[in-house]
Amino acid sequence: MQSADGRFALVFNGEIYNYRELRANLIESGVRFKSDSDTEVLLAAWQAWGRDCLARLDGMFAFTVYDRESQTLTCVRDAFGIKPFFYSYGDGDFCFASEVPGLIALRGSKPQVNMQRAYDYLVHGEYDARADSMVDGIRHLLPGHVLTVSMGGAATEVVLERWWAPRIAQSFDMGFSEATELVRQRFFRSVELNLRSDVALGAALSGGIDSSAIVCAMRHLAPEMPIHTFSFVASGTPADEERWIDIVNSHVRATVHKVRLGPGELMRDLDGLLLAQGEPFGSLSIYAQYRVYQEARERGVTVTLDGQGADEILAGYQGFPGERVHSLIDEREWLQAYRFLDQWRRWPGRSLSTGLRSVISEWGGDAVLVMLRRLAGLDRPPEWIDAEMVAEMGIHFKFQRFRSGAEASGRRLIAQEVNMLTSHGLPALLRHGDRNSMHFAVESRVPFLSLDFVELMLGMPERFLVSDEGRTKHLFRAAMEGIVPAEILNRKDKIGFEPPEKDLILSIAKDIKQVLRQDIGIPFLRGKVLSQHFDEIVTGVRPFSWQAWRWFNFYKWKLMLVG
Repeated sequence: MQSADGRFALVFNGEIYNYRELRANLIESGVRFKSDSDTEVLLAAWQAWGRDCLARLDGMFAFTVYDRESQTLTCVRDAFGIKPFFYSYGDGDFCFASEVPGLIALRGSKPQVNMQRAYDYLVHGEYDARADSMVDGIRHLLPGHVLTVSMGGAATEVVLERWWAPRIAQSFDMGFSEATELVRQRFFRSVELNLRSDVALGAALSGGIDSSAIVCAMRHLAPEMPIHTFSFVASGTPADEERWIDIVNSHVRATVHKVRLGPGELMRDLDGLLLAQGEPFGSLSIYAQYRVYQEARERGVTVTLDGQGADEILAGYQGFPGERVHSLIDEREWLQAYRFLDQWRRWPGRSLSTGLRSVISEWGGDAVLVMLRRLAGLDRPPEWIDAEMVAEMGIHFKFQRFRSGAEASGRRLIAQEVNMLTSHGLPALLRHGDRNSMHFAVESRVPFLSLDFVELMLGMPERFLVSDEGRTKHLFRAAMEGIVPAEILNRKDKIGFEPPEKDLILSIAKDIKQVLRQDIGIPFLRGKVLSQHFDEIVTGVRPFSWQAWRWFNFYKWKLMLVG
């Protein structure tokens, strides 16, 4: 879309949920509109306010604006990287696209694997945490960043800047009751904006607190609106969440859609799944999500609300015990740190030894970490890696651990949330969701990642997020009382969209073996050893590990998309 005066041209991927409010503000300042689209509002906002418009946007977006007057191309990605943006530049060329294959086609040259990223994925399971993609020379525009490309000179100049950065310091000073009410209001406001749609709406429902809160908030805000829920059900396995899903569906009177896996379906869908994702990913839980969006599309629902981001801002997962204890020690609350750990360990799936390991890993220095990694055999490459070749290629083989600095004193839990929100965690989850949903032309919206709501949660006291008794998502659970069924709010376990990974891997073991026997041209891989390790996993000589999936996924990706 071009501006009326022809100066600006916009290419936009995403959705601006508060475009009506922004449109009204712009009309008051004299702007005239030809349409009712959020794209025209975004273009007008950029023309009126420049980069200052970014903090006003509530939505998910990746866009570029070309300014013919200054001959600059400005590339922007939303604060959390909900929508993708890849770019490549060199020899005077600048290319950008939403997917790696698009950039490969634009560049024209044969793609090469980024060996450092390949090693990090295969050995450490890390991906989507850094600017470099799995393909050499192709980079992610990082979440919350702006890239300016000056195109007027003989050479292309590229400047990367951050337009949003999360704050670790506490910014809200209020009582728990007041905070509860504020969180409820802000969450409802975010869900309300995400409900704006001209088509049928649905929600991905796993049975946990996050997705249940979204579905129940939808019903609270729109009592008569049809709600379609889509759930993956692993019947007859420890990952079966159907009981909890049924409680929520009954509570909101939803139109229910459940996905169950049948024999042979994984192999049938595997190539489509890998093509949709574009780069290797961590586990087959992504396949469960893939099937949920497929079901939504087949049922005619093209917009869904999903719960990504909640664990990272509400203090989910296991409640970050190491970081919370570290914060208490920073504040010299030694007795409270002991009491917290003692209470934390009493919840299902936790233990004192697990808590202590978390504390030692978080609070101990690098020397302690090195010792622990050496004892676990993690201070050197595994057997199926040629260590000499890794050194010769200049690959860093040690995992780069996140460590909070002095600025996080007393706020270590928040610092870890910020780390997971911006690099090690959420970016990968958002990639999975965006690629899977868009593969089926479904728009996946994530109400927890409203900038206003995220900043609210990050600014809260840590004891509000995880209670002194070790209760995760403490403040949010309180905010959802009376909205979400008590059985859900009081849950002490959560599984998520998780298929029986081991069974699925073993069911396609024959196909995996055939793939792993091939030479894919990665110098540091000892293919025969790797293949032998997989055989030993299948026969039970070695314990099952997600590494088996990573081997297969990487081999298939290399053969299918890179060559």
